Amino acid sequence: MAEDLPPQDSKLTATKRKWADEGKFLTGRVSRPETDRLPPGQHLVKNWPVLDLGQQPSVTTAQWKLEIRGLVHNPQTLDWAAFQALPQTEMRSDIHCVTTWSRYDNDWKGVSTHDLLDLVDPTEDAYSVMLTSYDGYTTNLLLSDFAASDAIIVTAWEGKPLTEEHGGPVRLVVPHLYFWKSAKWLRRIEFLNHDFAGFWEENGYHMRGDPWKEERYSED
Repeated sequence: MAEDLPPQDSKLTATKRKWADEGKFLTGRVSRPETDRLPPGQHLVKNWPVLDLGQQPSVTTAQWKLEIRGLVHNPQTLDWAAFQALPQTEMRSDIHCVTTWSRYDNDWKGVSTHDLLDLVDPTEDAYSVMLTSYDGYTTNLLLSDFAASDAIIVTAWEGKPLTEEHGGPVRLVVPHLYFWKSAKWLRRIEFLNHDFAGFWEENGYHMRGDPWKEERYSED
């Protein structure tokens, strides 16, 4: 398993960098979540496409740990048993990938980010989080997005344990942002006082990623 190494380059990585350079998929159309369930430029799928950076780390529940560090009053290292002992939540939400597919009505089970925030108690200076995966992938979120009411750290999808290809045993799901923000194979959450770029954000993608505003790519 990778130890905070940058993700391996892949054909997908190079392609998505090219999309960012070209502004691919941008429509210029604006829709709002309260009036249009499907964001601009998206199309519906019934399957769940698999996208990664060329490697899928194999992490068993016996090996898995989640480190929570940075600007929190109660830093934690949770193993599988400790994570399962936290309040368990079930949610249903849509997901929207920056590669233009969306999937409606996904049923999740896991730990609400609200319950995790209650556990670690961020300091007043905490502004953002950096997520790190077992493959070395990183992505950033504003604390306000991480704390959204439907954000959840999931272990199950559609009543079954989350599979390795979809980020199991544990991944984040933040439904109101493009899905690259919902890190697979979650290993570490670090609370920060500034919003720092993660892997895709350093490679031409937007710092926030709101699908209804088509925040696919960097404004720079």
